[in-house]
Amino acid sequence: MALLVALTAVAQDYEKYFTPERLRIDFVFSGNATRQEVFLGGLHCENEWSGPHIGLVDKFNYGEYRISVFSGNNLIYAKGFSSLFSEWRTTADAKITDKAFNNSVWIPMPKSPVKVTISERKHEDGKFMEMNSFTIDPASLEVNREKENDYVIDTMLFNGPSESKVDIAIIAEGYTAEQMSKFRTDATKFLGYFFSYEPYKSHKNDFNFYAVESVSAEAGTDMPGKGIWKNTVAGSGFWTFGIERYMTAQDQSKTARACSRAAFDLPLVIVNVDKYGGGGIYNYYSLCSSDNAWEGYVFTHEFSHAFAGLADEYYTSDVAYENMYDFKVEPWEPNITTKVDPDKWKNLPDAGYFEGGGYQAHGIWRSAKDCLMITKDCPGFCPACNRAINAMIDFYCER
Repeated sequence: MALLVALTAVAQDYEKYFTPERLRIDFVFSGNATRQEVFLGGLHCENEWSGPHIGLVDKFNYGEYRISVFSGNNLIYAKGFSSLFSEWRTTADAKITDKAFNNSVWIPMPKSPVKVTISERKHEDGKFMEMNSFTIDPASLEVNREKENDYVIDTMLFNGPSESKVDIAIIAEGYTAEQMSKFRTDATKFLGYFFSYEPYKSHKNDFNFYAVESVSAEAGTDMPGKGIWKNTVAGSGFWTFGIERYMTAQDQSKTARACSRAAFDLPLVIVNVDKYGGGGIYNYYSLCSSDNAWEGYVFTHEFSHAFAGLADEYYTSDVAYENMYDFKVEPWEPNITTKVDPDKWKNLPDAGYFEGGGYQAHGIWRSAKDCLMITKDCPGFCPACNRAINAMIDFYCER
């Protein structure tokens, strides 16, 4: 299959190629540590596209995967993303087991048939290689248009049209119908935390926030290590990959269905539990606990993974990953470096090189001694993180 060395787009005209609607493409990733495949799972027409109407080909080159949409030979949309499956492939379990994970990606609804390709980032050189391609016809009977839920959606913060703002849908996870007032209180509390940190504080007018009152049958979340299992909307749980604090929702399609009627660029899940933990994956989702002493830090830390593609800068905590980074390849994450690219932090004020990051004590560097991506009580982000967050906000809000 062809190697994607560079991506360029035709002069972008949203109305020429896309309708106001949003198309959710459900995929199934399968494989193990040494091989992977991707298959088309389903298509679903959702509410209006809330992403940018310009900048339809993202410029960051982030993520473990990339979705590209072509009209004829013209690239009309592209975006990078990561997944829980790509993380699992770096664990010991993936060396001995084959597994499949559900994954959802959103694009503007095309007006006519398009070719959609999914590409993987090769570990050995960091370049993208096409995995599979699909022809999608928006007029096909395979495009599901049913209303998937009737959850109440509350507008928490509105600063303008979705196409020029960062839209975040906060999903209630593990809240019963009787606990929705608690969810609204929790969501408001977390917005206060979020906008207390720079650079988010200075960009408050660039965000819209919506609360999705997704009702779960039971309160809480799964805790497999304690034999606790709960029937919840997103199917979240601790002990992901055997790490107690790592809370994720393994079947991402459940999260996707929960926010299918909301405007969003990124789904954010608040889990009704007081145990420390959370998780965040680039252009996938982020999760955090609702009632923990470190909840504000976890909320902002995990959101920054999912929104700006930031890597963890810590290197002493237990993780399940093995050899996630090749020291001969520059990491795609903007806040760590193997020094393969000597210009990565060029002209970045106050940036230095502090060894340790990306779960490795040696061979990976971060731009400051301390940062919210490494310690809980740090008051802010390092220079590389600040620049990356600002750049991502500017991308979504380009007018």
